[in-house]
Amino acid sequence: MMMPVCTSVSPAELEARLRLHRLPEIGPKRFARLLEAFGSASKALSAPASAWRSLGLPAASAEARRCPEVRDGASHALRWLERPRQHLLMWDQADYPALLAQIPDPPPLLFVAGDPAILEKPQLAMVGSRRASRPGMDTAAAFSRSLAGAGFVITSGLALGIDAAAHQAAVDVGGQTVGVLGTGLEKFYPQRNRRLADAMIASGGAVLSEFPLDAGPTASNFPRRNRIISGLSLGVLVVEASVASGSLITARLAAEQGREVYAIPGSIHHPGARGCHQLIRDGAVLVETVEHILEALRGWQYLPASATAPGSDSPLLRLLHAAPHTSEGLAESSGWALPKVLAALTELEMEGRAVCENGRWFARAS
Repeated sequence: MMMPVCTSVSPAELEARLRLHRLPEIGPKRFARLLEAFGSASKALSAPASAWRSLGLPAASAEARRCPEVRDGASHALRWLERPRQHLLMWDQADYPALLAQIPDPPPLLFVAGDPAILEKPQLAMVGSRRASRPGMDTAAAFSRSLAGAGFVITSGLALGIDAAAHQAAVDVGGQTVGVLGTGLEKFYPQRNRRLADAMIASGGAVLSEFPLDAGPTASNFPRRNRIISGLSLGVLVVEASVASGSLITARLAAEQGREVYAIPGSIHHPGARGCHQLIRDGAVLVETVEHILEALRGWQYLPASATAPGSDSPLLRLLHAAPHTSEGLAESSGWALPKVLAALTELEMEGRAVCENGRWFARAS
């Protein structure tokens, strides 16, 4: 459900979108239905209730349009956006993460604290149990350090346990990491990881949420945010999880989105390994070393080892020598799938042959 890219949104339309976003029972698909039917959020808000009913929308959604809380919440969000390093990405704008735009229900709005340009870099998600064992935490930290050191952005949910270990390890080695919240950015949860989130932002990473700034930690929000973790990423690594873990939801979503799923095995006597073993039985890549992930990623993208080797004439480099491109533009010009483009750009960046600045890729002079 990818929206056509538009060049700009007026202040009035921005405020209207923020109001529409706050209405009860308006998720991504209904938000899209309203914009497609009326052409803009402004027109949707002023349309008669009967027009909303004809689209199959709940009466509660239409009636809430006039609520002071909706208007005041939108005004507060506009003030929030005036502060440094606080951004709003919209799904029909050029700076919206290209991989996320490909999922069936991309969030129409993303509130971002930190650097939004990081969301266009190749990401690998790491997820696992909130009540992880000490060996599981150590494994997560070791993989995160290696993957961040290899140039990947580490993406997770800023939960306790495996998530926090992965984020912290990336920060520790000077890498970049992205946290996706199941609450609004002003209702941070869990509070214990607030300092970690600040360190992630300070080190060039980002924390984001699709929920209104004041949205609290309701149970249904966390499975919903998992599609964003997987949707932003080339693949998802599950480190330690029970069979009832939310991490398995993220892995299932990743597979449905066409992303790779990796799982680290454990002892048959450890309940925290059973979720990973289930994923492996279902087709996830069994991972023992970081090289297994890098090999699987190259194989999944059908990238021959020589595709970006020094001295080779990469088609992406040829395009970049002609003119700077966004990653999405490279996919369109080369005919490659976007995940394949991002994987190749990662290797070119690691080799010092390409660089990303403000969302556009440039060829480095040899």
